[in-house]
Amino acid sequence: MFDVLYSKQARKFILTAEKISSKRLLKKIEELRSRPVMHDTKTVQGYKEKLYRVRVGDCRILYEVDYSKNLIGIVKIDRRQRVY
Repeated sequence: MFDVLYSKQARKFILTAEKISSKRLLKKIEELRSRPVMHDTKTVQGYKEKLYRVRVGDCRILYEVDYSKNLIGIVKIDRRQRVY
């Protein structure tokens, strides 16, 4: 099981999102803890770090995985139009 670290922006988005969206986002993050790279995960281009993204409705979760420390870092969560 991987531990999860949230950026300040990601934490704020979850707290201010609608209740239904927040539940769906947290459920997806919980799924990522057991399998960080799932079938619907894509690699994000144009960043220095190797970032992944996963879609949750019209929101996107951008995250990185550190396998040596069993850690998932949630970099950004936002609507599709603003996340990239």
